[in-house]
Amino acid sequence: MALVELGRFDRQEAYIVQSRLESEGIMSFVFDAGASIADGSYLLIPVRVMVDDEDVDLARKMLDEAA
Repeated sequence: MALVELGRFDRQEAYIVQSRLESEGIMSFVFDAGASIADGSYLLIPVRVMVDDEDVDLARKMLDEAA
């Protein structure tokens, strides 16, 4: 298992994407969500959604269909 970046999103959107993926059986991870909460810039820093390299094509297809 190797994690790859699916995309970068604002914090709230990243968790929505994660929920959508996991509802379809694709395990995902949100990285950097708490990186800069202390200084108040967390809304400006993109959050990465990571998936297994074997799931990335299906995950991208799901995101494209949702858009």
